[in-house]
Amino acid sequence: MEILSLDPLYLVALLAIGIPTGILSGLFGIGGGAIIVPFMILLGNDIKIAVGISIMQMIFSSIYGSYINYKQHNLDFRDGIYAGFGGLIGAAFSGMVVDTIPSRILEGVFTLFIAYSLVKFFKANAEGGESRLGNGIGARLFLIGGSCVVGVFAISLGVGGGMMLAPLLAYYLGYSSKRIVPISLFFIIFSSISGFTSLALHGYTDYKQGFLVGISSIIGVRIGIWLLGKINAKKHKYALLVLYCLILVFMLKKIFLG
Repeated sequence: MEILSLDPLYLVALLAIGIPTGILSGLFGIGGGAIIVPFMILLGNDIKIAVGISIMQMIFSSIYGSYINYKQHNLDFRDGIYAGFGGLIGAAFSGMVVDTIPSRILEGVFTLFIAYSLVKFFKANAEGGESRLGNGIGARLFLIGGSCVVGVFAISLGVGGGMMLAPLLAYYLGYSSKRIVPISLFFIIFSSISGFTSLALHGYTDYKQGFLVGISSIIGVRIGIWLLGKINAKKHKYALLVLYCLILVFMLKKIFLG
């Protein structure tokens, strides 16, 4: 098997990163790319290949995680469909974006998105609140349009978009942080499949590494969903803000210090 041709330590590293990434996916509704992309770059992969690996593993964790959330009645299926539809459209353009935009610019855009998300999510109420856009067609169109924009840029950056979608749902639609998680994870199914197809057609994927990280992330996602059920909304929001800060510091260090 080709997988067995990988260096044993490298193989262990891939399996090891998948489990904690899966935990974060289940707990925060993220694809885990914000963790995997820097890690894969650290292992010597170009950022564009790292993006492809990251997106491939998201297919595994998001499908399994959404299945668990559905069985436990945690998923707002209607909102998930709206978000997923927008993500499906936006992610289809990711291969073209990765093909034309230099890696350095992609890293800068990713860092700006994280900073924006941090500010918006900090302002949002952890328990949820009144939608700034109401509850009618305007809110649904915003959900589709916002998810589409997130899909374009998130997949191009190697992240599922959960970290970018979360502040939009919290700040503009008044969703609680814990309600957001299942919707974000469901959104990632559509954006990751569409994005993976686009990236694969452009040659930006490593199937062996993506498969290994994806399989191990399935173990972690069940743990993450279990933890989500044990933590209150306020603590969940604070934990997510800490994650944003850590990723922002890492990316700023990489951009300015190499």
